[in-house]
Amino acid sequence: MVKIGSQQEFKLSWRGDLSDYVTAIAYSPDGKILAASSGAGEVVLCQGAGLTTRFLQTETGRSIDCLAFSQDGRFLAAGGQNGQVNIWRMQPETPEHVMTLGNSSAWVDRLAWSPTQNLLAFSLGKYVQVWDATLSELVTTLNFDTSSALDMTWHPDGTRLTVGGYQGVKIWTSNDWDDDPYLLTIPSASVAIAWSPDGKYIASGNLDRTITVLEWDNPYPWVMRGFPGKIRQLSWSGVFAKADAPLLASSSAEGIVVWEKQEDESLGWEGRVLAGHEATIQSIHFQPNSLSLASASADGWVCLWQKANRQTQVLNGAPGGFSCLSWHPQGQQLAAGGQNGELLIWSKATRGQGFGQH
Repeated sequence: MVKIGSQQEFKLSWRGDLSDYVTAIAYSPDGKILAASSGAGEVVLCQGAGLTTRFLQTETGRSIDCLAFSQDGRFLAAGGQNGQVNIWRMQPETPEHVMTLGNSSAWVDRLAWSPTQNLLAFSLGKYVQVWDATLSELVTTLNFDTSSALDMTWHPDGTRLTVGGYQGVKIWTSNDWDDDPYLLTIPSASVAIAWSPDGKYIASGNLDRTITVLEWDNPYPWVMRGFPGKIRQLSWSGVFAKADAPLLASSSAEGIVVWEKQEDESLGWEGRVLAGHEATIQSIHFQPNSLSLASASADGWVCLWQKANRQTQVLNGAPGGFSCLSWHPQGQQLAAGGQNGELLIWSKATRGQGFGQH
């Protein structure tokens, strides 16, 4: 199944392979390095003109499940099954391993760097720890209490750490970690959370097949219902649609719904369904500075949706299914990982209008 947009297309520009399921991929903030991790415990960097690969960590037999660059690109953190977070300092020649955090009693499957300073939050079961890379010390341990931390993210201004789990979303303020967190109550559990890039809205994808969207400083959230399963992925567009608000994309099972805030406040958010995948969607992300969306699925397809509406291209290359994807910060490249270890990068053609222009 291949569909080609009439204006332009993304073309496969590079391919590599890890020894197992690709669990996470991430571009550095300047877009010069692509990091990837695997279910076998590998951590690899792809960089330079020919995307030379360098292993920071070879197979260990225990998965790496999350990795991310710090906001200034100086550090890379990776956490996983062994309960540890390893941190490397990115240097021009050879990255230097500088710290191992965590303990062996809890699987580290969530971590997130502050978007404004080098603070790293990571999960340890019911607890979340925050490490200051500049001071090289732990600054706080937060207790989610009602369950393990199921997802976490920072407010775009870096002042609030947001954690989802059983019965709600808790939001701690970084200038007073000891203060009680704000609680957005969820009847079931919050399994996916995302702040809009302008920091005005927070969305929670929930185990009971609902989405909760809260406008900050407004006590009455919107609730969207009727999904085929739990909400697995959320993504906000980096630019506004109508009603002075970004788009919110959500995935559940093999379906995507894109939500658009209506100018009439009483109408709330209106959803449109994007149909095209035939198996569980593993990752969705808006193209930077665009209303266009990419989705990766276990069906072996990465779909591109112009203005989060019309499917313009389907990419393949992972017959066993895709597991994750990541946009280059400038949006001209798209990387995806496969369930059999495939690592692929497509580059945007320079001719024509170009996917994602609007």
